[in-house]
Amino acid sequence: MKYAATEQVLMDAVAADVGCAALEFDDARAWLELARQAPMDPLAAEVWVFDLALRHVVLVRHRVRGWVPPGGKVEAGETPRTAAARELEEETGLRTQLLAEPGAAAVRSYRSDWSPTLGLSYVAVVGRDMPLSGESGQPAVWVALDEEWESVFPEDRTRIRAYARRLASRPVAATR
Repeated sequence: MKYAATEQVLMDAVAADVGCAALEFDDARAWLELARQAPMDPLAAEVWVFDLALRHVVLVRHRVRGWVPPGGKVEAGETPRTAAARELEEETGLRTQLLAEPGAAAVRSYRSDWSPTLGLSYVAVVGRDMPLSGESGQPAVWVALDEEWESVFPEDRTRIRAYARRLASRPVAATR
């Protein structure tokens, strides 16, 4: 499909981030290739924020989805990376750099009446002393990776833990 110049820049950024994501789930690369043949559904972006010891992750309490990483819809004119940073700040108060390599690409439906869409998970590593300030009615908290948390996406626990193990196997500096 031929895209307008601004849409092409977005699609190129999406394809690049999907292509270099550390983990791929739900056959995300193949899904993206098919999805690019028509106007795309909204994209989603989130941030897996780990503490320096890679033992905790920041989650927000969504009114419907339960405990999920901070994130949301990629708005018009945004790249997924920019949207992830914006959502992170809106939902947790954290302003930090994201690691260069996206953590994961996945395909899921965020509501039962929505079509599946592509979601990109970016990563940040910060000290647990960084204050969290959630949105009204949607608190942000540090959760130990060895704990269970209630979510409509139970596979997130396994995915986030797998990425933390991967990250722990190589040197990483805090992003803030």
